Amino acid sequence: MNLGMLWFDNDTKTDLAARITRAAVYYRGKYGQEPNLCFVNPKTLNGAQPTGAGIEVRTTRSVLPNHFWLGVNSSSG
Repeated sequence: MNLGMLWFDNDTKTDLAARITRAAVYYRGKYGQEPNLCFVNPKTLNGAQPTGAGIEVRTTRSVLPNHFWLGVNSSSG
């Protein structure tokens, strides 16, 4: 993924998968395309592995906690 949308969501009372889905819904509305890749900080993931919505979740320390970098994986399809 070379380009993406950075989304901030610090609603830690909400399930991580729901937070990613909320960001993906906005991404679809704004760009007219389904995101299939999301980078999060390892602290945000906190050992969980969210599934569903067809979005692969990877960790990177270059994304701040409670931020989600969504986009389309250029190597898929």
